[in-house]
Amino acid sequence: MSLTTLMFRSLVRLVTSLAGEPAASVTTILYYSSLLPQSVVLERLVRHDLLDQENYLFHFLINFLRCFW
Repeated sequence: MSLTTLMFRSLVRLVTSLAGEPAASVTTILYYSSLLPQSVVLERLVRHDLLDQENYLFHFLINFLRCFW
C-alpha cells in the first residue's frame, strides 16, 4: 500500500469526522493534546474510537498541538 493511499484514507476519515461530529472531533483533539480543561461535561464528548492506528492526520494534529501550544 502506498503512502498516498494511506494519507488519502486518513484525510477522508478526518474530514468526515470533522464534518459529521465537529464538537466531538475538536474535543477529542483538545483532550489528547492536553489542552482541554478538566471538566466532566467536556470529557463526555471525547470519542476514543477516533484514535485508531490508521488515523495518521488525527495523530499529527494532536502531536502538533502538544508541541507548539
